Amino acid sequence: MDREPVKSRASRSVGYDRDAHTLELEFTAGTLFRYFDVPEFTHRALMRAKSKGRFFQMSIDRKFRFEEIK
Repeated sequence: MDREPVKSRASRSVGYDRDAHTLELEFTAGTLFRYFDVPEFTHRALMRAKSKGRFFQMSIDRKFRFEEIK
């Protein structure tokens, strides 16, 4: 999945697969997580959010099944 760089203190890049409804977040610490069953509107809202870290905490973190990608 291609990810695009984002301006954020917490996140380095974000990718989204529309067909699989899968979101990938690369954090500035170097960790990469894949979130499953994420609606496209959530991805769009994340990309528009002023604070991607705050949006992540309120709308994504602990709300979707995920895995860490090594």
